[in-house]
Amino acid sequence: MQKIKNLAYLLMFSLLFVSCGEYQKILNKGTTEDQYKMATKMYEANKYSKALRLFEKITPAYRGKPQMERISFMVAQSNFNEKNYSISGYYFDRFAKNYPKSSKKEEAAFLSAYSYKLASPSFSLDPTDTNKALEAFQSFINEYPDSDKIEDANANYKELRYKLQKKYFEIAKTYYRTADYDLRNYKAAIQAFDNLLSDYLGSEFKEEALFYRLKAAHDFVLKSTFRRKLERIKDAEEAYEKLVRNYPESQFLEEADKMLATLNKEEVFVTDLVAKAKQKELNSLQKK
Repeated sequence: MQKIKNLAYLLMFSLLFVSCGEYQKILNKGTTEDQYKMATKMYEANKYSKALRLFEKITPAYRGKPQMERISFMVAQSNFNEKNYSISGYYFDRFAKNYPKSSKKEEAAFLSAYSYKLASPSFSLDPTDTNKALEAFQSFINEYPDSDKIEDANANYKELRYKLQKKYFEIAKTYYRTADYDLRNYKAAIQAFDNLLSDYLGSEFKEEALFYRLKAAHDFVLKSTFRRKLERIKDAEEAYEKLVRNYPESQFLEEADKMLATLNKEEVFVTDLVAKAKQKELNSLQKK
């Protein structure tokens, strides 16, 4: 029994050695046709990295020829299977554009979007691939509304959209949290929350974003100089009204009401000071 096992192992290693030797020989010295056949053989054997090395060599020779359509798809699929997702996203997209009549166009369009989605990092990192994935899924949804992949496309689009919203929401909150150290960050936070609410209508973060937008405006008033307070109080009061109008039973209503009360006191105080200052100036002019 052991002898049979040893013979089996020996045969397996011999075949592997011969196969590797044949691959290297064709890779380095084979004809273009032999390299194409070997590349296809490696692809079908799920040896995608080896297939890619050969595809890279033969692509210039087959450009413009009928075989190029198949090669292009296999290059994209090989990169996908090797988890080179940004690269496969690019190649699938290029395939769909270069071969608009291909039977694999729809599949390539979906896999381009899905590749960029898999390449998309966590919400806190560079959103380049996330944006590419969103654009690709939106394009797929528009072009193939009756596709059997439309449900997946919509689910992926929604997931990516949420990721971007979370990113911009956290950026805005970071500006707010650091405003004590740099007062300019109050303005940055207010602008960031406004951008989020404008760019993502119906955002899952809308209620919380409106609340933090109010907090930023409220705190900015308290840190502002006398001459800028009234205009900033008005902005903060408008932020309160927007929160309550959209969420009359908001979970943040109690704290929002307290902030409004503080703003009203500040407004009365500042208005009174302004009136006294004007009266003093008027009295001074009358004496002259």
